[in-house]
Amino acid sequence: IILRSDGTPTYMLSVVVDDHDMGVTHVIRGDDHLNNTFRQNLINDAMGWEKPTYGHLPLILGPDGAKMSKRHGAASVEEYRDMGYLPAALRNYLLRLGWSHGDDEIISDAQAKEWFDLSGCNRSAARFDFAKLESLNAHYIKETNNEELLQRCLPLYKNQLGEELSTTAKTMILACMDELKSRAKTLVQIVTESAFFALEKPEPDTDAQEILGQDEAKAILAAMPSLLSTIENWTHEGIMDACKIYANDNLGGKLGKVGMPLRAKITGRKQSPGIFHVMEILGKDETLKRL
Repeated sequence: IILRSDGTPTYMLSVVVDDHDMGVTHVIRGDDHLNNTFRQNLINDAMGWEKPTYGHLPLILGPDGAKMSKRHGAASVEEYRDMGYLPAALRNYLLRLGWSHGDDEIISDAQAKEWFDLSGCNRSAARFDFAKLESLNAHYIKETNNEELLQRCLPLYKNQLGEELSTTAKTMILACMDELKSRAKTLVQIVTESAFFALEKPEPDTDAQEILGQDEAKAILAAMPSLLSTIENWTHEGIMDACKIYANDNLGGKLGKVGMPLRAKITGRKQSPGIFHVMEILGKDETLKRL
């Protein structure tokens, strides 16, 4: 079928005419088009046109072995961006998913341009693996400079907070970025673990509420303002030293018992960058205000 009942051409005719008019010499596409190739060549032969050289690549399948679709997760580039994946990581992953160059896993754009050849393409379909994509993304996050990471995170902060980051919040997040990116698998993780810097009074999540509801945590937090207000050397080390003294005198030397309620109260989360570093970045006045 090359024409519809209203006289408009179908894909099968249009693509052949378009390729011919544009001088297309090579067509590389998914192997779900393999059957179409033979039908399209009938039109090329009928017109006496030179046929392009065709290459058909295996499809990308979902984790369950079915053809990749929206039900397997993100389907568009924008969705992967919103999920916190860096462009370089996604390019690297998609390239490596259907093509190989020896045992190389980390492949830069420059290397891809230099090395790529159709002979390296897989002959069988590949399954999309989000765990592998996250691993690659973690590598590229660590390799990206802090300023660029923050810029890429800004739309995600706005989505989560409902407003733009203030200059003060940006400065504090940048001061913590080395630690944030050292364990992040996605930009969303960076944003989630640092959004508290932009909040005047972070609301504790479920895990933090559970910690704050414990009698021991309440006693520790009640003692902290007077203890911390005496610190003159407001640095990570100075804060930790004061808390160590408290832990030795009251908690059998268990510093973690001090850090956990402090983190829950100051950040509203059970997980965050190192709490003593966070307190240094927030500053003495802001820390005491939150307590």
